[in-house]
Amino acid sequence: MADTLKAEKRETRGKRNARRDRARGRTPAVLYGHGAENVSLSVDSNALAVAVQHGSPLIELAGDLKESALISDIQWDPMGNRILHIDFTRVKADERIEVSVSVELRGVAPGTNAGGVINQMAHDTVVECAAVAIPEKVEININHLELGQSITAGEIELPEGVKLTCSSDMIFVQCNEPSPDVDEEAQPIGIDGAEPEVIGRKASDEEATDAAES
Repeated sequence: MADTLKAEKRETRGKRNARRDRARGRTPAVLYGHGAENVSLSVDSNALAVAVQHGSPLIELAGDLKESALISDIQWDPMGNRILHIDFTRVKADERIEVSVSVELRGVAPGTNAGGVINQMAHDTVVECAAVAIPEKVEININHLELGQSITAGEIELPEGVKLTCSSDMIFVQCNEPSPDVDEEAQPIGIDGAEPEVIGRKASDEEATDAAES
């Protein structure tokens, strides 16, 4: 379900006005797309933070304008704690779009009882669906996964109207035998135990100084 944000049109732009918006608890934004003019907006900062935390890219804008939009870009502060600016792209409810969603595994693979290890090859993927039917995530059931088996894109059950954009034979998860531990003492070393030369190793500070003065 899409979050609703009350938007106010911004008649003035610039860094000073953006700082004023943030000081009163609103985040500067811009809405664009579908051949219509760009609109400068501001939205409530707390409500925006909650919407972003929910993870759905679809937003319903209300207030000074009513539009369905996708979150297309977020600018964070240097610490990654606060949203400084956000871009929205217009979409229509029945419009089919491509959007990235997370991939999560569900269940317990029987292959793990035989000593297998689960390897998840993709933690997110791109799906094509209607703008109003964006799934929260793609879930993969691994309750049938035996040792040596894998699950490909073509075997994943998806909600009606949703499809993956990747190849049907792309592997998303495998159950393999664990890799053997690497014995550090068995690592090859140079002749007489000397450290092997690293090709392309950076020159020392002294070497770099000599090169610069030559």
